[in-house]
Amino acid sequence: MRPSTQIRTALGLTTLMLTLAACGGGTNAGTASTLVVQESADIPTLDPGTSYDTGSGQIVENLYETLLTYKGNSIRDLEPLLATEWQENQGGREYRFTLRDGVKFHSGNAFTCADAEYTFRRNLVTNTADSGNWFLSESLLGTASNANDDQSITWQRITDAVKCDGETLVFTLPKADPAFLAKLAYTGQGIVDSKHATQIGEWDGTEATWKAAVGKDLTGSPLSQQPSGTGAYKLVEKTSAAVTATAFAEYWGDKPSITNVLIQKVPEQAARLQAFEKGDADLIETGGRPVIEAQLRGKDGIAILDGLPDTSAFGISMNQAIKGNAIGSGKLDGQGIPANFFSDADVRRGFVAAFDVPDYIKQVQGGQGDARNVLLPDSFPGYDTELSGAKFDLDAARAAFQQAWDGQVWQQGFTVNVSYRAGSVSAQTGMEMLKKNIESLNPKFRVNIVSKEWSEIIKGSNQGTEAMVMTGWAPDYADADNFITTFYASTGYYNPRINVTDSQIDTWITEARSTTDTARRNELYKQVAERALDQAYYILLPSNPGIIAYRDTVKGISKDTFNPMVAFRTGTLWKDLSKS
Repeated sequence: MRPSTQIRTALGLTTLMLTLAACGGGTNAGTASTLVVQESADIPTLDPGTSYDTGSGQIVENLYETLLTYKGNSIRDLEPLLATEWQENQGGREYRFTLRDGVKFHSGNAFTCADAEYTFRRNLVTNTADSGNWFLSESLLGTASNANDDQSITWQRITDAVKCDGETLVFTLPKADPAFLAKLAYTGQGIVDSKHATQIGEWDGTEATWKAAVGKDLTGSPLSQQPSGTGAYKLVEKTSAAVTATAFAEYWGDKPSITNVLIQKVPEQAARLQAFEKGDADLIETGGRPVIEAQLRGKDGIAILDGLPDTSAFGISMNQAIKGNAIGSGKLDGQGIPANFFSDADVRRGFVAAFDVPDYIKQVQGGQGDARNVLLPDSFPGYDTELSGAKFDLDAARAAFQQAWDGQVWQQGFTVNVSYRAGSVSAQTGMEMLKKNIESLNPKFRVNIVSKEWSEIIKGSNQGTEAMVMTGWAPDYADADNFITTFYASTGYYNPRINVTDSQIDTWITEARSTTDTARRNELYKQVAERALDQAYYILLPSNPGIIAYRDTVKGISKDTFNPMVAFRTGTLWKDLSKS
């Protein structure tokens, strides 16, 4: 989510100083007017219609607003935001939203129902693989696909699903979806300024042009370059090195205390830590619990918030049908692997048994956390705490590899690439542990660790070109299905990372999505977990209780305000923070 200690070139610093000066602030994190955040990840997009990663989402959620949001620190209770109230009719098949008056976009345009209508129709029309619109489409159209992949989707179906009745926004669903309201609180459903969007070259919202917009890549869209939301902050500038934002003077709600926000890309961990300890950065990507405990706890000016809820799930995927270029030689000759290398379950079982979860907990998580049995947070309903997870066992790993591909894997060996996000200390450590254990089994086994930019990881994973990659998921909405379908269904968002069609798991997931019987759903999810463990579809990483470090001049960060469904870095939006 990392050998110079300089943060950036003198030219880059000069540019940022001038930018912030124009906003009325400075670059010194010690001032109350500027919040400085340093991370290693790049920011792929600022278009809410396609933002589906935490790097982008942490900014989008402060520039745009949704109809609903989560209440306080609850991950289940919702409250109005751009809506003021709503009504549920027809047994959960219709929702009518009353919208807030007196709201302006950053462009100066007034927020109306037409903007909300345009936003949701645009999301249904485009619905790319790089967005979370698949789960909106499932609710409103009965399919996760867009019109290119599902010919039954028509303009009429889209307009019937979301429309304005005067200034009341009306959603009509083909069947009840108990998670629909929570889906509307997802950052990617932030309301877009329709007049501004069409003026800068986005889809014009009409039937005449909708087909040409289906599945269109929005990552570098005009709206990503020139966003206009109703949020408390508006964009000043986005470069490859930084994003700057400033408080929106005409924001409808309580005015932010912090005037400027600067998100800096600083790949080197040592540089981030140095800036943080000096007070030149207020929040940073620290590298996780071991770094916080060893280098930051007890330091003057640094506050620690520990024991935060873990609502994410992480694992290492193993792609059974690798797309694109062959891996090395493309053969089982020790110089590479064939594209279907991981389709042999014994290969996967060997990798799973060679990953030392207890040591990972010790090295990466400071002894905190527990082994998992499925890629689902244990805080979510549907997680069976009685089911044991995979065990670290090098003898079992050796036996599995000796059986794999009728003994060819053990005899010939292999070379495989595993990718992780550049700058992520925890991911790098995990991959190095796996490499050490795998290569210790057989001198013919080679694991190459590859560092890649976050945007490159996302692209390659979605296209199915990654052989192995550290895979993580933060919930879009608080339901087990958001994880189980994502990781294990043949139609799941992460299926291109494993390329598996398991008809038994698909059947269980389909049933679980169509019943409101909690006990039955939990039993079905247990069955999914048991089969997925047996088939070793992922290397499962343990749970990891949250911990964050921040400069103690930043106020508004606490367990009472921390909500993992709302904000990535602090659990609190920028507008609710202040600096002393």
